[in-house]
Amino acid sequence: MNNELSDGDHHPLGEHPLLAGLEDATPLRDFTPQQLEQVAAEIRDVLCNLLATRTAHFASNLGVVELCLALHSEFDFRTDRLIWDTGHQVYPHKLVTGRYGQFAGIRTSGGLMGYPNPSESVYDLFMTGHAGCSVSTAVGLRSGDVLGGQSERHTVAVIGDGAFPSGIVFEALNNAGELGDDLTIVLNDNKMSICPRVGAVASYLDRLRSNPFYTGLKSEVVRLLDHVPMFGDPTERFLAQMKEGVKAGLLGGMLFEELNIRYLGPIDGHDTTLTRKYLGMAKEIKGPVLLHVVTEKGHGYKPAAEDPVFFHTPPIFKNDGGKAITQKSEGLPPYTLHAREAIRHQMASDSRVTVITAAMCQGNKLEPLREEFPDRFFDVGICESHAVAFAAGQCKTGLRPIVDIYSTFLQRSYDQIFQEVALQNLPVVFMLDRAGLTGPDGPTHHGLFDVGYMRLFPNMVCMAPGYAAEVEPMLSAALAHDQPCSIRYPKASALQLEHQAAPVEIGKSETIREGSDGTIIAFGAVLEQALAAAEILKDELDLSVVNARFVKPMDTEMVRQALTGGKFVVTLEEGAKMGGFGSALLEQAVSQQLDTRFIRILALPDEFIEHGDRGDLFDQHGLSVPKIVQECRNMMDSGLRSTT
Repeated sequence: MNNELSDGDHHPLGEHPLLAGLEDATPLRDFTPQQLEQVAAEIRDVLCNLLATRTAHFASNLGVVELCLALHSEFDFRTDRLIWDTGHQVYPHKLVTGRYGQFAGIRTSGGLMGYPNPSESVYDLFMTGHAGCSVSTAVGLRSGDVLGGQSERHTVAVIGDGAFPSGIVFEALNNAGELGDDLTIVLNDNKMSICPRVGAVASYLDRLRSNPFYTGLKSEVVRLLDHVPMFGDPTERFLAQMKEGVKAGLLGGMLFEELNIRYLGPIDGHDTTLTRKYLGMAKEIKGPVLLHVVTEKGHGYKPAAEDPVFFHTPPIFKNDGGKAITQKSEGLPPYTLHAREAIRHQMASDSRVTVITAAMCQGNKLEPLREEFPDRFFDVGICESHAVAFAAGQCKTGLRPIVDIYSTFLQRSYDQIFQEVALQNLPVVFMLDRAGLTGPDGPTHHGLFDVGYMRLFPNMVCMAPGYAAEVEPMLSAALAHDQPCSIRYPKASALQLEHQAAPVEIGKSETIREGSDGTIIAFGAVLEQALAAAEILKDELDLSVVNARFVKPMDTEMVRQALTGGKFVVTLEEGAKMGGFGSALLEQAVSQQLDTRFIRILALPDEFIEHGDRGDLFDQHGLSVPKIVQECRNMMDSGLRSTT
């Protein structure tokens, strides 16, 4: 890791004496309430100063400062187990577990990851970046410790209310209640996911939070009820049923109690002393416990508390007396905005078109569509499997649903893509945002695998725009097609290409530039790099540049022409090499019995790509313009040698 401070160095994010003195979280257990308040203030100062240097997760981290301190004050997570669900709120956790000296480099190449990372610290057990799995892994950890004779270890899962409706959470709660092992589940309830959360579970938590019974009163009444004497049958049965009914009503959390999970709360998660008290209580209760903690996203910084959606991952800003002065973003509009406008056009022109997202309305820039078409906009929460099956149901009735989900998150619905969509040959359209490298978000969020996991399904059509003006006609073609289609695009500015675009036809590529020495075939947004490389080489090599558009069905005639006459072919794609576009082209070449000796595939390797600047990652893995130029030169030299 880089950016490690040496003795005597000044921290680039300010001076914070208590944080600087923490080699691990152990001293927090002996800190006074006043010292813990100072640590909380130092953490918030570090976070504000960080946002003056780069984008990072902000509001979610401000909201868990006191909860984090309470957890590390009550447990020793060098040996106890702690899982942070989703993981983007672990900055306070990193700051108090010995990583303060490295923190200035978070989310930069070689620096700390913005999510938990076991290679950084013993305090991080899983590299969590997708929501909902914390309870399952915690149940497994506890089961393993019990079987391994280490039952003295405590296990804690922290999960937000936005992630809580995920189907896997209820599978885990069902299993936890059956096993009955000691386990603490902290439900961090801030009324938010990235956007305001949705659904019936959210309403249930709202009712729990507004319960008029204070926890102390509830506990006292339950204690008294436990001492009500029982008599003989059938009177005993009647009184027992009445007593349990009263207890469940007073406790709230009846859903959890019925699953054999003790419910505590709700409590103020910004009161460190109170939270420590209840965590200690949860430790003493046998069996699984759910502690309902109420927090405020953005707590401690007024602009973030007032607009936690904007301040989830805000642009770089400077804190000016409690006001956030943001820098205006520059550059061309991203693919996400072009996708949004394409969806808007289709919804306006066809009443059958609906859009479905999974708690990523803000990330996918869909807020205007939610306002303009409320009856045909569906945010199902962090429930991707349900989103896809829901879309299949809509499709069966004659609607034309668009499922707009990040590439990395759509993986969670793999079985539904197979069973409910592809197998039924239903024309659901998948818009895969963030397909490719997502830069500082790192391996949990890079969308590298969708070409491989989508193209293998029979009936599926897979495409990718190479420039901005293609997004709208691609979506139009997909909605007019009678089979399922996927459209992938990256988290990047969209190329504005001034040329006479060929019409989008299923399975047909577009030749942008004609040449006689070789061909660069680009699938998706890497067309920009392909054109730039060809332009640099124009005095050395006469290169064709093909905008592939489709990986399935592939343009077979384009493949034949590119590989005829001994010309070399370089394929480009912003995705995994294994199972990707280059692999598909090789399959097609072999099926046509074409010469494959002079094909080179430039794609991402068979490894998990670390976080870093997108341009730097392109260069590291051979997709930058200079690396493409060099590969073309190498291929030409190889071809000349082979014919002499």
